[in-house]
Amino acid sequence: MKLLAVDSSSLTASVAVIEDEKIIAEFFINAGLTHSQTLAPMIDGVIKNLSLKLDELDFFAVTNGPGSFTGLRIGMATIKGMALALGKPCVGVSSLLAAAYGLKDFYGIVSACMDARRGEVYNAVFKSSGAAISRLTEDRSISIDQLAEEFKNYNCKIKLVGDGAEMCYNILARDYKLSQIELTSEGQRYVRASQVGFAALKDYISGKLVTAANIKPNYLRVSQAERLLLKNKCLGENL
Repeated sequence: MKLLAVDSSSLTASVAVIEDEKIIAEFFINAGLTHSQTLAPMIDGVIKNLSLKLDELDFFAVTNGPGSFTGLRIGMATIKGMALALGKPCVGVSSLLAAAYGLKDFYGIVSACMDARRGEVYNAVFKSSGAAISRLTEDRSISIDQLAEEFKNYNCKIKLVGDGAEMCYNILARDYKLSQIELTSEGQRYVRASQVGFAALKDYISGKLVTAANIKPNYLRVSQAERLLLKNKCLGENL
């Protein structure tokens, strides 16, 4: 069984091919380039380097949010287009769950954080058993103040992952003096496509597959453009 997994939910981008629960190729980039520049060439490169035909893939996996609105759209559109053309099924994976999968071998609490701007983070808290990841919260948009209050109830180490982990760590350690939080290393912090693939495998085994047309984004909140449109509409109605 082979799958192609993609992540473009944040500043980084990655592509991986997994065969029978083994990573056979993975490309990762964190160079500040746009996903429209990097994602298609990365997919093309990994496929060519493996001398792989796309119709040999059994299914596709992609992060479907939360994260960068533009990045998510690029990743999902790319995977949906390939899956529709080939008639292959897909799995949409939470970017926060994928981030936590990088610490699947850890025993303890994992908090995945992505910068959502305006003093908030996209966040979910997980428990890692050393072999599996289980949810303690759903994906949510939460203020760092609220997150700090929640973390005060934990009497154990909390590992922070995700592209917002360092920001959260600096604020929580400096302003709230939380000693139980721990920042993961740079190599463990970011979402990688292989983690997306392994999370998707669990859904694949349990039969949670959908057609490409049915994969939906989970933005958690409206975009800046939509907020401005709504604000202008409200102003117009009040004139």
